[in-house]
Amino acid sequence: MHMIVPPPLQKGQKVAIVAPARHIDENAIDKAIEIFEAWDLEVAPGRHLFSSYHQFAGHDQQRAMDLQQAIQDPDIRAIFCVRGGYGTTRMIDMVDFNPLRRSPKWIVGFSDITAILSQLHNLGIESIHGIMPALFGREGTEAAVESLRKILFAEEDSYFINPHKLNKNGVAKGNLVGGNLSILCHLIGSDTDLVTDGTILFIEDVDEYLYRIDRMMVQMKRSGKLEMLAGLVVGHFTDMKDDETAGFGKDVYEIIMEHVSEYKYPVCFGFPAGHEVNNLALPIARYCTLKVDKFGGILTLGNN
Repeated sequence: MHMIVPPPLQKGQKVAIVAPARHIDENAIDKAIEIFEAWDLEVAPGRHLFSSYHQFAGHDQQRAMDLQQAIQDPDIRAIFCVRGGYGTTRMIDMVDFNPLRRSPKWIVGFSDITAILSQLHNLGIESIHGIMPALFGREGTEAAVESLRKILFAEEDSYFINPHKLNKNGVAKGNLVGGNLSILCHLIGSDTDLVTDGTILFIEDVDEYLYRIDRMMVQMKRSGKLEMLAGLVVGHFTDMKDDETAGFGKDVYEIIMEHVSEYKYPVCFGFPAGHEVNNLALPIARYCTLKVDKFGGILTLGNN
């Protein structure tokens, strides 16, 4: 499937910051604005960016409206989702993403924003799984921010991943898809369900019990999401928890490997992306090459 690639950003262009999910404080994007301006970009905050309705950044309609306006504004050349949390799937069906087919622009986010990245993949449009403005400036995020800048300005090439004892060697080529495992499971059966056949799937998660990760992997397997992959990239699984009385008996990577061990495709563990400060940007829907051998992994972010 040929994907639409948004054009690289140019100095002087305008970018939007919107909040599809949880609300934020008004000073949460100060560092992001400083960094964007250092990149010579003009920042346009969404109208309801700092709105609050219980835990959400405004009502569903308000959050959808900001995203829709950013999609349709011809002067906006990239859209940054300010943070995750929860709420994107509540409003995603209120948004018409089809204008991006005629005038593509980058949409950036991760975690709960996985729903939007999957929607764009299904429409044949590339997007970016990467650090969000609310996290800019935190200690240790420098590499994540720079990796995002490189993709936005078309300077990216390859990522090298340290070897891991559970890796499965091989070479895979395919569109890179995925994101937060919990959200990917939540999307199954919906209009945003992700077709994974022939793809390189990336997964990550945070703050989950091990048995829940196992349950998600069972669901992914039973729904046909794992069998026909070209390859699997496993990122950060952060702050995993276990039952205090009866442990699960495996760590999180062992759980994942159990459910894909029967398949022939390469598996690369320990990719530095997810809910940690070193959250390297990934071009979702990009045709990539994954090579895994005894020296580790190489993910080449080639254009199709």
